Amino acid sequence: MLRPIIHIILHFAAPAVIARIAYPNNFARAWLIMAATMLVDLDHLIADPIYDAGRCSIGFHPLHQYPMIGIYALLLLVPKLRLIGIGLLLHMFLDVTDCFWMGWP
Repeated sequence: MLRPIIHIILHFAAPAVIARIAYPNNFARAWLIMAATMLVDLDHLIADPIYDAGRCSIGFHPLHQYPMIGIYALLLLVPKLRLIGIGLLLHMFLDVTDCFWMGWP
């Protein structure tokens, strides 16, 4: 029960740390944009069951596929989309960390 709670907290705390360090003059804006990338989890709504505490998101949900992660990395090259790319890649990193915590692969 502790793992999912820590996982969700990290999805909001990690962007705050990055925003504070990398964008101190625009902290709120940077954090909001990166936190908004949590919407990538809307792809969980098409899974059955919607939430499974023992399921690894990476490679399972459509927006968590490896080709999509490559697209998220490309966003880093576009200055106006960089924060979105950082947020999405951070999200995927936290999800893969959660997968390893579950004993994946």
